[in-house]
Amino acid sequence: MNDAADTAAWPAVDLKLLAQAVDAATVYDVARVSPLEAAAKLTERLGNNIWLKREDAQQVHSFKLRGAYNRIAKLTPQQRAAGVVAASAGNHAQGVALAGQALDIRTAIVMPETTPSIKVDAVRAYGAEVVLTGDAYDDALAHANELVAQRGQTFIHPYDDPDVMAGQGTVAREILDQHAGTIDTVYVPVGGGGLIGGMAAYIKQRRPEIEVVAVEPLDSACLHRALEAGERVVLDQVGLFADGVAVRQIGAYPFAVARQCVDRTVQVSVDEICAAIRAVFEETRSVPEPAGALALAGLERDVQSRDLRDRSLVAVISGANINFDRLRYVSERTALGAHREALLAVTLPEVPGSFLTFCEHLGRRAVTEFNYRYADSANAHIFIGVAIRDGDRERDALCDEFRAAGYQVNDLSDNDVAKEHLRHLVGGRADALRDERLFRFEFPERPGALMRFLQQLGGRWNISLFHYRNHGAAFGRVLAGIQVPDDDMPDFLDRLRGIGYRYWDESDNPAYRLFLR
Repeated sequence: MNDAADTAAWPAVDLKLLAQAVDAATVYDVARVSPLEAAAKLTERLGNNIWLKREDAQQVHSFKLRGAYNRIAKLTPQQRAAGVVAASAGNHAQGVALAGQALDIRTAIVMPETTPSIKVDAVRAYGAEVVLTGDAYDDALAHANELVAQRGQTFIHPYDDPDVMAGQGTVAREILDQHAGTIDTVYVPVGGGGLIGGMAAYIKQRRPEIEVVAVEPLDSACLHRALEAGERVVLDQVGLFADGVAVRQIGAYPFAVARQCVDRTVQVSVDEICAAIRAVFEETRSVPEPAGALALAGLERDVQSRDLRDRSLVAVISGANINFDRLRYVSERTALGAHREALLAVTLPEVPGSFLTFCEHLGRRAVTEFNYRYADSANAHIFIGVAIRDGDRERDALCDEFRAAGYQVNDLSDNDVAKEHLRHLVGGRADALRDERLFRFEFPERPGALMRFLQQLGGRWNISLFHYRNHGAAFGRVLAGIQVPDDDMPDFLDRLRGIGYRYWDESDNPAYRLFLR
C-alpha cells in the first residue's frame, strides 16, 4: 500500500506465506542478530528459566528498523526514486531514517512539534528530512498523507503492513535458532501489532507447541479489547506512560494474525512496568523504555498469577529509547510495582514519645519513606513507606499488626493520588507551634538508625515535622522539626553530638520560613 488509508477491508493473512516471508526477509544490512540472554537473577527469583531477547541492543535501540528496512528494500525503482514518508515521534522514525540512509532513498519523517529534541536530532543524524507539524501524532499522520499525495512518495506504516510484519518476525526466527531446547512461552509487547503479528505467525508455523502471549498496558489494551469483541475496536483514550505502545486500535493485518496465533493476552499496570525496568537493569545493567520492558512485566505477572514453575520463558525487550528525565518517576514507582513497598497512612496520638513507640512496633523493618507535619494537638497523621518482601500477604499482615496495636491504618499502596501526588505534598504550616527548630540530618542506611536517633533524644522534645525518603545511597537524608526551648538548646545539641549523625541547623532557611513555619 502506498498510503495511510484505512485497512479495514484488507484480506486475511496467509500464515504460511507470512512465515515464508519472515524466512526471506531482508533485514541484516542494518539489523544485527540480537542476543538471547539467560537471565540468572530472574530465573532464581521466579523459579522458571527466563530468557531475554535483547532488541534494545540494535543500532537504533529498538526492533523497529527490521520492519522498516524490509518494507523499504522491496520498493520498485520508481518508488525508490520518489522516496518514502513516515509519521512517528519514536522508534519507527529512527528505523525508517536508518533504512533510507542505508538504501540511499529520500526519507521524510513527519513528527509532532512537541517531540523532544533528542529524538528529532537522532532522526536527522540518519540524513532524514524532519517535518515538524501539529501537537500530536494524528496531526503528523494527516500531514504525512498530504506529502504522499503531493510528492507521490510511499507511506511506510509502522505496523499495519505484511512486509513490516515479516521484518519484525525475524525476532522470532532468531529466538528459535538461538534456543535449541524447549521453549514453553514467548511474551511479546503489543502496540499496533506489527511485532506480535510477525512473531506469532512464524512461531505457530514453525513451533506450534510454543505458547505466544501478548502483553499490553492496562490503559492501552487495544488487542485484548479487539479479541474480546471479535473485531477491531477504537479505544476512547490510551495511557501515555508506555508511549511506544500507546495505540488506540490494533492494526488490521496484525489482528488477522492474532486471532489465529495468539494464545493469551496479559495486561499490566504502570507500577509493574516500572518494576520490570528495574529488573532488566539489575540483570543487564541496561535501561529499557517502558514499552521495552512491557513483555517482562507480563511474564512476571503471569508467573505469579498462574503459579508457573520450571518453565522456559522468553520475554522480548523491545527497546531502550527512554528519556532521562523519566527515570525518577520510574524509580519512585518500581518498588510498588514489584510489591516490595507498602504505603500506609497511620494515625498516632500527638504526644511526646508516640513516634518512638510506633517505631518500636515497626521493629527492624526498613522504612523507605516517612512524612509527617504537626497538624493539631490531638492526633498526628503520618505517611510511611515500609519495605516488604512477601507482597500483598506481608502488607496485609503489617496493617493487621498495627491495627491490633491500636493504630488507625489506611493502606495507600494502590492509591494513585497518594503515589503520584500526596507523598510529595504532606505537610503545611504550623503557626501555633512554639520553639520549633528545623534540622537536616544524614542517617546511615542501616536497620535501627531511626530507632537509635529517637532513643537518644529520649522523648524529651516533641518532633513536629519529619521527612525521610530512601534514595538508594549510603546515607538517608532526613529533615526534622523539633520543639526545643532556648534554655534546652545546650542539652539538645549535646544529645545530637552524642548520636554521631551529621546534622545542619536549617531554622533560618528561607524555604522553611516561607512554606513550613
